Amino acid sequence: MQNNELIGIIGAMEVETAGLVAEMTDTTSETVSGVTYTRGTLCGKNVVVATCGVGKVFAAICAEAMILRFGVTALLNTGVAGGLTPMLEVGDVVVADEVVQHDMNTTALGDPRGLLSGINVVKIAANERLLKALCAATAALGYNGIVGTVASGDLFVAEQRIKDKLTAEFDAVACEMEGAAIGHVAHVNGVPFAVLRAISDGGDGMEFSEFVNLAAKTSVAITKEFLNQLT
Repeated sequence: MQNNELIGIIGAMEVETAGLVAEMTDTTSETVSGVTYTRGTLCGKNVVVATCGVGKVFAAICAEAMILRFGVTALLNTGVAGGLTPMLEVGDVVVADEVVQHDMNTTALGDPRGLLSGINVVKIAANERLLKALCAATAALGYNGIVGTVASGDLFVAEQRIKDKLTAEFDAVACEMEGAAIGHVAHVNGVPFAVLRAISDGGDGMEFSEFVNLAAKTSVAITKEFLNQLT
């Protein structure tokens, strides 16, 4: 790991970040646009941790502030997601190799669904170094994990027809509401990013309330081990 590396860690909900902030040392906090950013040391690494709020706009606001205000050199979006494949059960882990905004839709203009106007891509690739560290962390802690596309949109997915659509159109293995927006911001700023998701439900919302805390603990544990794995 580079001596001047500063990792920005973003979760949508406090349950996804509180366990990280609680273990940080030498902390300072600053609030920007209603989001509190805590800077300090975690697992021997320099980090900034923030709870951005739910949805793509909040996520993008937070990611941009992380880069422009705090000067992070890499971004990790961590938290929970709905699973879209029978390979995943509650408590399992997804590491994104690509992210896509499933609700971006200019197909009426002849574009493929999900195309991001201006950068003309559908999927944005996660950083290989960060991805490998997340996979190593997942394996080191003994969690079942897969690598695949994570689909983000301003929709809490709770219907089978939408799950089927996300898998058919984007080959997505998990869905949530922030990761691809953070990836978009990282991409246009030239900052490496990664997305980690622990599965809290089957993409239908039925188990979410029951298992969100368990899944969040998983993502927190892997995030800390990820920092240990970075070299």
